[in-house]
Amino acid sequence: MNKASSSDANGQENERESRFSSMQQPELEALAVSAILEHRRLIAADEAVYEEWTRASGDPSVSGAVLKSLQDEYVARQNKSEAQQEVLSEIIDALGYIPEVAPDCEE
Repeated sequence: MNKASSSDANGQENERESRFSSMQQPELEALAVSAILEHRRLIAADEAVYEEWTRASGDPSVSGAVLKSLQDEYVARQNKSEAQQEVLSEIIDALGYIPEVAPDCEE
C-alpha cells in the first residue's frame, strides 16, 4: 500500500513530507529559517496577549466581555502557533537537521 496516497491522517502527513522532501537542501534550509523566525514571532505575540489577559484577569474594573475576548484571542493564537509548529516540524524532518538561527536574526 502506498502511504502517500492513503486518505487517512497519516497519508496526508506523508504527502506533506514528500512535498518538502523533494525540495533542494538550500531551499529547504531557507524555508526552515523562515519558519523558525515566524515561530518566534508568533510565540512573542502569544506571550504578549497572555500577559495582557492575566493582567486584566486581576483587575476588577475589566469587564467579563473584555476578559472573554482576550481569552478567545489567546486560544486562537495558540491554535495558529500549533499549526505553524507542525509545518516547521515537517520542514525540519525533511531537512534532517535544525539550521542555526541567531537569536536576534531578522528576515
